[in-house]
Amino acid sequence: MLRRRVIFWVLGLSLLFGAPYFLSSYDLSLLGRFLALSLVTIGIVWSWGYTGILSLGQGVFFGLGAYALAMHLKLAELPPGELPDFMIWNGVSNLPWWWLPFRNPFFAFAMVIILPGILALLLSFLLFRRRITGVYVSLITQALALAFSTLLISQQGLTGGFNGLTNFTTLLGFYLWSDQFQRGLYWFTVAFVVGILCFSFWLRSTHLGKLLVAIRDGENRVRFLGYDPTPYKVFAFTLSGVLAGIGGALFVLYAGVISPAMVGVVPSIEMVVWAAVGGRESLFGALLGTVLGNLIKDRVSSAFPDIWLYLVGFLFILVVFRPSGSFLGYFQRLTLRQRSKKKEEVFGDVSP
Repeated sequence: MLRRRVIFWVLGLSLLFGAPYFLSSYDLSLLGRFLALSLVTIGIVWSWGYTGILSLGQGVFFGLGAYALAMHLKLAELPPGELPDFMIWNGVSNLPWWWLPFRNPFFAFAMVIILPGILALLLSFLLFRRRITGVYVSLITQALALAFSTLLISQQGLTGGFNGLTNFTTLLGFYLWSDQFQRGLYWFTVAFVVGILCFSFWLRSTHLGKLLVAIRDGENRVRFLGYDPTPYKVFAFTLSGVLAGIGGALFVLYAGVISPAMVGVVPSIEMVVWAAVGGRESLFGALLGTVLGNLIKDRVSSAFPDIWLYLVGFLFILVVFRPSGSFLGYFQRLTLRQRSKKKEEVFGDVSP
């Protein structure tokens, strides 16, 4: 068993880190984009899979991280005092005060983590302190995603409106669309995702990780044992929001655009679907579900754009009503059956 895991890790890491040598520039950018999105799904595993908090508004945290970096990218290519093009078109005469700090790249990098982290912290504290759980959390976060996308669209002169922010050129003096930068960005993304997976595996094995699962399975029992579930749920929800923000920032560097269409209700639900498809309690499933799901989306939506949302709904219904709960569960059950057959061959039928 240990040997199989080692072989799996070695093969997986070899394929991921070696991808720039056998994939085209377009496919490499696409894979990097999907890996960035997998950070959002890993966060959903922590909030939904391990703690039982189903958020349908992860697009908000994703968007905050993405817009924080996009604002810097938009200002980085302009001389001091000059306004972004969309502000000029909308009659804005002065750069808003809250745009000014984003000219500094390190401030923008910090805001990628701080903005979604603070919002997730405050929102989760207000919700869980009042013991709001279940479907009510899902509805509130979904309404937040709708309000956030509507706000971005309505403030066209300040946020770019429906078109969002685009036409980025450089980051820290490097040309974004050069092969060297994209290759380096891809390797950084792979290393970061692997690091987050290792951190998540370690955290899951700690007392904190086990307590989160206990809260999911029986919050009242945990409370009766003397634990206050609120700070633990706040931690899981905040971690989920921070990972979504980082994923949004990396996504901008690959896609070159961020708009309200990418942070609203539909993208937020799709993020949950990828977690469900991969297995909401599986960290590897989050990665595989996101990459494979978005790969299918890229191929199907370009050929049959009208049926893509129906396919997403079908996938979600399928994994919800199957006993295994995910496509990854099918392979796990198949593996268990094969092991049972081997034991029967060696020891015979031991059933009573």
